[in-house]
Amino acid sequence: MSVPLVAGVLLADDHAVVRRGLRHVIDAVPDLRVVAEAGDGAEAVELGAREDVHLAVLDVAMPRMTGIQAAAALSAARPQLKILMLSMHDVEDYVFHALKAGASGYVLKTAADRDLIEACRAALRGQAFLYPPTVRTLLREHLDDGDGELLTPRELEVVKLVAEAHTTEQIASLLSISPRTVERHRENVLAKLGMRDRVELTRYAIRRGLVEP
Repeated sequence: MSVPLVAGVLLADDHAVVRRGLRHVIDAVPDLRVVAEAGDGAEAVELGAREDVHLAVLDVAMPRMTGIQAAAALSAARPQLKILMLSMHDVEDYVFHALKAGASGYVLKTAADRDLIEACRAALRGQAFLYPPTVRTLLREHLDDGDGELLTPRELEVVKLVAEAHTTEQIASLLSISPRTVERHRENVLAKLGMRDRVELTRYAIRRGLVEP
């Protein structure tokens, strides 16, 4: 996809005040324009189907679907769409899984006023935007990481909700499945990952970028 003269940007963050600040930064330059806003990951996937959206800027941690899950869904539905991730935390595991999900880069919210425009333009050119220390850590620690493929999408949903401290009954209601099915998914996840309890699952969810620490 060639770089448009004015690229349409989708902003997705569950905090309206954050979206307002990011929109102010983006709309201040002539070659970028916010054309859609989403308050959660599922809404971002719906809005990302719009033809006037060239770039999606997604917060890592959002309700319903995380930014990383939304990035994976958008990448599958619209491979030509460019994606950037935003987070308050410089956690290498988030970056690794964001890149695997199809993102072109990762911007810290604390540096968005300085870095966001450069990152947007790089993504639209088909280039990556990553901070040098993160690149070094990724190369050193994560090139051979294959945990993500162990779990099914449904199992990842269960892990996210477990890490968010939902009860079995609450998870069953949210996913429209039986409590016994939730328990079976959790048992399967623990067996696949060689883990024992909710604490280890929560740590795994943080490393995978399913929830923020």
